[in-house]
Amino acid sequence: MLFSISILFTIQSHSYHRSKFINSANFLTGGVYNTANNLSQYFNLKSQNKILSEENNRLKSLLFNSNNTTDSTFVDSTSFNKQYKFTSANIIRNSYAGTDNILLINKGIKDSIKEDFGVITSKGILGIINKTSTNYATVISILNTTSNISAKLKKTDHFGSLKWDAKNPNITQLTDIPKVANIKVGDTVVTSGLSSIFPKGINIGIVENFELDQAENYYEVNVKLFNDMTNIEHVYIIENIDIEEITNLLNSN
Repeated sequence: MLFSISILFTIQSHSYHRSKFINSANFLTGGVYNTANNLSQYFNLKSQNKILSEENNRLKSLLFNSNNTTDSTFVDSTSFNKQYKFTSANIIRNSYAGTDNILLINKGIKDSIKEDFGVITSKGILGIINKTSTNYATVISILNTTSNISAKLKKTDHFGSLKWDAKNPNITQLTDIPKVANIKVGDTVVTSGLSSIFPKGINIGIVENFELDQAENYYEVNVKLFNDMTNIEHVYIIENIDIEEITNLLNSN
């Protein structure tokens, strides 16, 4: 006890000893913070690597470039004709709290990104590109009241329109599903492939609940998204190589 008190007086009365003690304390504290920061970065790196791995496996498993109707959940799309081209990108500004949410990604005209390209993650669709600059592009999120994407029940192939009522960032609405559809809670909802933007079969979410509309002809379905729209970093941009040909053909009629 007396030894500890004597050390304390020595530190307080001698500036040299005091500075040495403070420097040592700072060194130890800094080391602790540095170690904690390194650990945080390490675990975050593992998390990001897991996300990238999921994205890689997801891209390989999707039947983007095939009309094959097999139920296999892992198909290498490189074995099919290339109708779709993919470009990786990062979200640098996310938006999900408003009614007309727009995202910003770090790819643009110099990366051959154009309007009306689809954007997805490893878990499902994210939105559609609406504006581009040299290095960046904005994306109309599916959490945008102007968004309208063709989607279907994976099990029955009945299709409708995917919209958002601006109430919950985890839930979107699938409308115009005919009441003859054998729909159940937990059914998977995917892209229909009826537009030239998204290939068919890209995951969207699962049926949370449903009810008939006022006319009792169509179901209104709440879809719980596979994506956590509040926590997205890595995305893929989809280009339909044949979109110009398809658009010109449709416009000629």
